[in-house]
Amino acid sequence: MKLPRRNFLHLAAGAAALPAMSRIATAQAYPARPLRVIVPIAPGGATDILARLIGQWLSERLGQPFVIENRPTGGGNLGTEAVVKAPPDGYTLLLASTTNAINATLYDKLNFDFIRDIAPVAGVIRGPHVMVVNPSVPAKSVPELIAYAKAYPGRLNMALAGNGTGVHMAGELFKMMTGVDMVHVPYRGGGPALTDLLGGQVQVMFPTSVASIEHIRAGRLRALAVTTATRSDELPDIPTVGEFVPGYEASVWFGFGSPPKSSTSSTGRSIPRLPIPGSRRELPNWVPQYFQPRRANLESSSPTIPRSGAR
Repeated sequence: MKLPRRNFLHLAAGAAALPAMSRIATAQAYPARPLRVIVPIAPGGATDILARLIGQWLSERLGQPFVIENRPTGGGNLGTEAVVKAPPDGYTLLLASTTNAINATLYDKLNFDFIRDIAPVAGVIRGPHVMVVNPSVPAKSVPELIAYAKAYPGRLNMALAGNGTGVHMAGELFKMMTGVDMVHVPYRGGGPALTDLLGGQVQVMFPTSVASIEHIRAGRLRALAVTTATRSDELPDIPTVGEFVPGYEASVWFGFGSPPKSSTSSTGRSIPRLPIPGSRRELPNWVPQYFQPRRANLESSSPTIPRSGAR
């Protein structure tokens, strides 16, 4: 069959456009399958809690499961390396934290460069650590704890979520600035450390507010201070460490990262950014069981962001 020239040109143009339309459809369909979120910390800590809560929320918004995978060895480095080696297709994410920045200077040799090999996707939260003690400890304030630790050097065991974590650094900074002697006891994550703190095997810890706030409210742990420069709205009656130790300040941050090229799909077109609401500094109120007494409205397209008091 012989086609008129005009009809032939129309058909040729349409055929040429099909691959481009297919690529656009592929990019717009992201995510088209489940996403994997690697948490380089043991279950039960702040990193794990945030990953599961945010993963559930994103799954409801995007219609695909966010599968949480814990890799709690190597100080968080093995989990990070697994993400670095993952295909850069946007389907493997790292829940990064302060620990990743600390590890860049703590370890002499790593198989990756965090700044070069992990691209930022979305900031999630920045907030305080909380200086907490087991209720068996007689100190009820920061000055009392300092006096007790100096009167009984080496008696207090300080739990860590792992060497080089933000929990570790917050505690070591306190020890350095006050001259107290507390024995640091490293764990494979914040969850196991909190378990032993609650059981009295260790006496002091600087966990994040995400991981500890419910234990504080229930009276299972005694909060002495928050580590940020200003008080937290979630724990307004708890002073800052800096009110007793001038110049002290520490905070923790969390965010999503991925292999550098995961900002584009295999077609080269942009993948939509994760629709995480709010600022890079504060936790949205769709995590009510840890920060907000009121029920979150998950149907809202732009949830309200509460003030955390963190800087």
